[in-house]
Amino acid sequence: MKIVIGGQMGKEEIKELAEGIVGDKGLVVIEDDIAAAMEIKQGTAELYLGACMTGGGGALAMAIAILGYPACQALTSDDENIIAEAAGRGIRVFGFTPAMSKAVVPLIIKHVLTERQE
Repeated sequence: MKIVIGGQMGKEEIKELAEGIVGDKGLVVIEDDIAAAMEIKQGTAELYLGACMTGGGGALAMAIAILGYPACQALTSDDENIIAEAAGRGIRVFGFTPAMSKAVVPLIIKHVLTERQE
């Protein structure tokens, strides 16, 4: 699994969290927002994680422009049901606030991995 980190804030923290979860079973890289969104579009990455102050602006602006709003999910809480439902719909692009990183990154990866295995 390749995870790309975009967005405007907390990139190193998000990368460390994701690497701790996927270990040697995945690759986690920080990219600029356009490159990260293009990797999702081209299918060379399976998951985009990004953070900004609102979770939807700077975290997802380029991803929304490149992939379309329906392909992206801005999270306003760490509600696992919302994350699971989004992953179930095939969402692979998630935005959130830096304060939510520790709570949502493990849940996002868990549910996207579950969807990939089914």
